[in-house]
Amino acid sequence: MTPPTEQTGENSAVPPPVRRRPGGRTSRTRAQVLDALRAELGERGYDELTLDAVAARAGVHRATVYRRWRDVGGLLADLFEATRDDDWQPQDTGSLQGDLAALNHENQAALTAQPSIAAALVAASFRSEEAARGVRRLWEDRYARCEVIVSRAVLRGELPPHTDARQLLVAATAPLYHHLILLRTPPDPGLPDRAARTAVLAAAAGAFATPPPTGGAPA
Repeated sequence: MTPPTEQTGENSAVPPPVRRRPGGRTSRTRAQVLDALRAELGERGYDELTLDAVAARAGVHRATVYRRWRDVGGLLADLFEATRDDDWQPQDTGSLQGDLAALNHENQAALTAQPSIAAALVAASFRSEEAARGVRRLWEDRYARCEVIVSRAVLRGELPPHTDARQLLVAATAPLYHHLILLRTPPDPGLPDRAARTAVLAAAAGAFATPPPTGGAPA
């Protein structure tokens, strides 16, 4: 991958300016532009993404887009910030397996949508350091929100105490990304449930349990 500092034109990775969360007309303009960005990214991919095309699709004057976002890197950074600002939370189905399966079904739907914005953003992260940073921050945010799945399961007695939430969540969701992103296999309707069930069996057996913290220095 070409380092961002060596890219030229609109895909150059100039750090975007710090922005306040907009309101009113500015908020509407931002929503229009980010919706257009998602559509352009899903249809054309990162390499063909331009500010002019996003402005035209959004129905916003190109000067406004250039002034506010400056380049494609600024657009992508704002898109990830907007995604992290949403109120999404994992479903509470009443069981660990149900919660993980529901999460996997949501992930599979996002990765197989046509066009898939989620898949396009993953692909963009290999072409743009700005996108790579955004993807990492977004994943950290999503993992943090999903830790409640594991907390609920521990309280219900489905998991041993000190279960590592991150390890369990990665194990439960990784098969979807492996099949859909790496192997590019057709969507399997049963995969979300099988991956969840496998992860639950491993977790219940203590595969993701970490040793409890020690109670202080030995005497």
